[in-house]
This record gives sequence, C-alpha cells and structure tokens, in this order.
Amino acid sequence: MKTSVKLTVTGMKCGGCENTIKTELGNKEGIVSVDASHVDDYVDVVFDDAVISADDVIELIEKAGFTVED
Repeated sequence: MKTSVKLTVTGMKCGGCENTIKTELGNKEGIVSVDASHVDDYVDVVFDDAVISADDVIELIEKAGFTVED
C-alpha cells in the first residue's frame, strides 16, 4: 500500500542537498516519489509500506547527513 509522509528535515542548504536526498531515496526499492525543499525544510516521500517503512526512510535521510526532526 502506498503511504505518504512529510518530514521536517534540517541541514539542507541548497538544491544540491535536495538532490542528495532525492538520489539516496530514489535508488531504494519501494520508494515511489520524493520531493524536497531546503527553503522550507521538508522532505515529502511516497513509498510502498510493504517494501520499506517510514523508519527506513528516516534512517536513509540521516545516513545522508541530514537531521529528521520529531
């Protein structure tokens, strides 16, 4: 089932940071789409929760060097 989550993400400073997150997540099985904004500090992810979990998505963003706020 497709699930959407909008996360507050800090540490993005430019479009390159947005692209890093889009690339990191976009290469993973189960990710349907990724939208990111360094100006508004968010990452919006649509994913198949039968393949990948929201916790996995958060872990991938943090491994890329960014902070997901609660």
